[in-house]
Amino acid sequence: MPRTLSAKAIGGDLSLLALLGAAGLVAFAAYSVLRIWDQGARDDDRKAGAIVVMGAAQYDGLPSPVLRARLDHAIELWEKGRAPILVVTGGKREGDRMTEAAAARAYAEAHGVPGTSILAEEEGRTTQESIDGVFDLLDAHGIPDAVFVSDPTHMLRVLRMAADRGIDAIGSPTRTSPIDADSARRFDATVHEIGALAWYFLRGDHPSDGDLGIDRQG
Repeated sequence: MPRTLSAKAIGGDLSLLALLGAAGLVAFAAYSVLRIWDQGARDDDRKAGAIVVMGAAQYDGLPSPVLRARLDHAIELWEKGRAPILVVTGGKREGDRMTEAAAARAYAEAHGVPGTSILAEEEGRTTQESIDGVFDLLDAHGIPDAVFVSDPTHMLRVLRMAADRGIDAIGSPTRTSPIDADSARRFDATVHEIGALAWYFLRGDHPSDGDLGIDRQG
């Protein structure tokens, strides 16, 4: 005859399960931090068909410091001949008069990139939406691969989403981001990325609240 479990035994089993679950979450978080920082430290130095700049906040046509750091790095890569095409991304936030992509295009043109060398994805309000739009642009122009530029903490998720979408993607993170230079902001960005990656792997899509806001920070 099976023995009836006592309340004490059930409580012990539940406590053990809770401890195992907590240990699993800690292990996942630690592994994610290592992967995020490892990818953010790497620059896959090879040529591609395009350089893709992930969007960030703009203020009435002026790129935020975060977006400007990404653009400066992407323009430098373009000047070095890493790719002939620059792809700028990002739609509008509520109340904006200009898209992030339009502000990025104007900045790039003002810094020597001809308009004929720039493509724009102007609908995306999350990383996934921008990646989807970039895929359509690259496919339409017969571009087989791309270098993605963003902040170091963002690179792992960008490249994972791009690869899952079918893009031959390599990364080149900016080294001048205000987020990466500030330890508190870098910590916040890392925590956000852990949550966003967990959401993506569990759900296979992006959060519905604009990537929880981190991508569009200034």
